[in-house]
Amino acid sequence: MISLSDLYKKLIIFIMALLVFSVPSFAFADDDMTDKEIMEEAESAEVHDFETNTAYINDIEILGANIIKPEFIISKMSLQKGDLYDKDAMQQDLKTIYRLGYFTERMKAIPVKNSNGTISLKIIVEENIPITDFTIEGNTVVSSEEIMQYLLPLKGKPQNISAINSAMEKINECYYTKGYILSKIDSIYDDPDGTINLNIMEGKINKILITGNEKTKEYVIERNIMTEPGSVYNENLVKQDLVRLYSTQAFKDVNRTIEVSQDDPDKFDVTIELKEQRTASVSVGGGLDSATGAFGSLGISDNNFRGMNQRVSLTGLVGSGILMSDSSIKNHMNYQAELSFFEPHFLNANNSLMSKIYFRDLGSYQIPLAIERRVGIESTVAHRLKFNPRMSTTFTGGVEYIHLSEGDRNSIERLYQNHGLDFAGRDKQLEGGLFLRLAPGFAYDSRDSITNPRHGALASVRFEEAFGLDGFGKTNGRLIGMAKKFIPIAKKSSLTFTARGGVKVHGDNMPEIMAFRLGGPYTIRGYKVNGVGTGTSFIMGSAELATPIPFVDRLKINFLQNLRMTFWVDAGRVFDPTISSVLYDRPIQAITAGVGLKINIPGVGPLSVDYGFPLTNPGPNGSPNGYFTFGVGDMMY
Repeated sequence: MISLSDLYKKLIIFIMALLVFSVPSFAFADDDMTDKEIMEEAESAEVHDFETNTAYINDIEILGANIIKPEFIISKMSLQKGDLYDKDAMQQDLKTIYRLGYFTERMKAIPVKNSNGTISLKIIVEENIPITDFTIEGNTVVSSEEIMQYLLPLKGKPQNISAINSAMEKINECYYTKGYILSKIDSIYDDPDGTINLNIMEGKINKILITGNEKTKEYVIERNIMTEPGSVYNENLVKQDLVRLYSTQAFKDVNRTIEVSQDDPDKFDVTIELKEQRTASVSVGGGLDSATGAFGSLGISDNNFRGMNQRVSLTGLVGSGILMSDSSIKNHMNYQAELSFFEPHFLNANNSLMSKIYFRDLGSYQIPLAIERRVGIESTVAHRLKFNPRMSTTFTGGVEYIHLSEGDRNSIERLYQNHGLDFAGRDKQLEGGLFLRLAPGFAYDSRDSITNPRHGALASVRFEEAFGLDGFGKTNGRLIGMAKKFIPIAKKSSLTFTARGGVKVHGDNMPEIMAFRLGGPYTIRGYKVNGVGTGTSFIMGSAELATPIPFVDRLKINFLQNLRMTFWVDAGRVFDPTISSVLYDRPIQAITAGVGLKINIPGVGPLSVDYGFPLTNPGPNGSPNGYFTFGVGDMMY
């Protein structure tokens, strides 16, 4: 016969079976039960009837955990030793333990009644099969060793779906950060022995299609696309391809689309979408430049000549002569003409060729009161190094004829007399000649932007050998170097440090026209052209802070967004000064500070307007109040 007490117990078990999740559940036991009896009790989930709302937990014991430490499990529970036992809280703790991911659904909580009225809480868990090893298939661009670093922390532990999913996300993120945005873990499954198997689909390219080109030849486009069919798609490399295509100036828009290949659903077709722009142009312009004066220009150019991405340009310029020049420069019109040709793919993709023929007629910057004429032809081959695309070598070769004639004999003769110098030395000053120039060089460029760089560095060094073809005694060699470092300031500003130097390596009879000069918009601002002096060697440095004009850069006008206000300091010195520096008592060394505006004009380069104040003695021909300077392009040397 079943007693009323036994019937009550059975009813309680039935009710709890209806209310409690199949994962997890709990039961109660008496304090005189052994662990074996407790385990058997857990299987039957039989509940012992006693008051638990007023019972405190004396201790907590985890049974069935072989790999996962009991202390770790207990630390995740809300109920702790000394707490008042609460079956609802216990139920939530069992769910919390299950969510750790290391255990099966077969989980029980058994409060054991102690003689002193407290509870010894025994929690029975069953661990998942432990992970014994991993296999990885399908990876080619990311090594198995790199992938394993995300998986090895799971080895030896019970399988944990949450931890495995987290590791899969990290592997996907590893691919994504490297640019392999189409890669994914295609499948994952486990073996009975605990081995986890991963199959990765990296997203290979089936074919690359080109659309939108009408004038530009397709092979010209293809040679700018380094990504190849059969390779794993990499967004970073494709973006570099798009930048190369855009920088050819043949296209006004360049995009790419990706579609699953109809030929192979495990691969992708990439389409390069191009919009060509008009590349032939006739330009008429003018402006101000400290070295050229008020000038007007006319140009005819084609940036995609014959559809081969070659650039041909014919330009002519007429200027009034050097602005704000001192008495050393002859007031003479400035005439310039140049025919240039650029081949971006000379022999192979890593070489480019720039050639030009030029004519210049102007009041000489370097030889006082002389008229200078130059006619020359020059070619430069640039080679990008394969092991580091930021590095390149250059080699320039050319022939130049330089002719110097007297511009104001009476004035220059008086200067010689006033300084007690023999006027026969004037012939040496006016020495030009026919020269063969050979100049190997090396360059490094890691700037983040050409327009407004804020990160990176720019450096170059070259050796120039000028052979005197009409007199070998005039042969000379010069070494010239430059280095710039760009440091970001705030969100849009930058600080630039620049160092430059040049030295005559050999050539005692080097013509003065080949001497280095300091002063003017491209070297020491705040001084007139040649205001610091000329010599056979020089050093100089600059520090410049460039920042957008407040509120102006917020206007949606490209012209204004490229505008920068600058605050700068220049310093430099020439060595072994020429006779021109002696005739005009030039200071040889100078330090200046000033402010300016700089804007990058497409097709022209950086245009700068600066006002500088000399911080050192400007000499008798300089001004302590400084000067405005106007420059197009970067500093010389």
